[in-house]
Amino acid sequence: MSQKSFVWLCLLPLAVVTTAFFLLPMARLVVVGAEGPHGLAGYLAILAESRYRATLINTVLLAAATTIVTLIVATIAGMFLQRHRFPGRAVLIALLTFPLAFPGVVVGFMIILLAGRQGLIGDLSNRVFGEKFVFAYSIYGLFLGYLYFSIPRVILTIMAAVQKLDVGLEEAARSLGASPWAVQRDVVLPALAPAFVASGAIAFATAMGAFGTAFTLATNIDVLPMLIYTEFTLAANFATSAALSVGLGLITWLILALARSFSGSAVAAAG
Repeated sequence: MSQKSFVWLCLLPLAVVTTAFFLLPMARLVVVGAEGPHGLAGYLAILAESRYRATLINTVLLAAATTIVTLIVATIAGMFLQRHRFPGRAVLIALLTFPLAFPGVVVGFMIILLAGRQGLIGDLSNRVFGEKFVFAYSIYGLFLGYLYFSIPRVILTIMAAVQKLDVGLEEAARSLGASPWAVQRDVVLPALAPAFVASGAIAFATAMGAFGTAFTLATNIDVLPMLIYTEFTLAANFATSAALSVGLGLITWLILALARSFSGSAVAAAG
């Protein structure tokens, strides 16, 4: 067997899987989205119709807020965990990354147990203030759920990036009289910028398309995954749900593509 034939034989499983599980379903999705009464113009519904546009704005703002807070928390925790050794460190890292094993529905159920009508926060607030604080089913509960599964993904990327930093640059800055904050601001954070972009893009994309948590919690707020689900299952509006799915996919893909252009291969590594 020639080397060329061997290469094509090795690529055959990849071609079959890519065609069967990506190209054909995506092509079918695009075709169904254009089969509605408005044809290809149905793809503009996500921007033209007020309900869909408001849902898109809610989804983007929620994903952006999740990404920003996740980066702040994960950066502080990741830098500390990577540069300090103490008893129980391995256990703490395992606990912080444990949510990666949970599906979205489980995360949503945990938020309900924490901030639902029978949740821990409601019981404590009722005892202290005489009133239950319930926010599990609002945008705040959904935001908390998104944080729960976003932080573990980002913290691992940040820890890996911190491990690769050149400590000599920080020592040189300190020897020149830079304060600890100046070293972090002028040396460490700029060096971590590609990791921020890569992990932030992954967190944003995950929050944009998260369904399980939204399905459990999003009773008082519309987000795109839930809108697509209701259009498909309750209204049997296949064309609109397909068009919204393509729109959601394009927005998420654009964010990932922009992040990849800024940070190179780090996005792929973060995924």
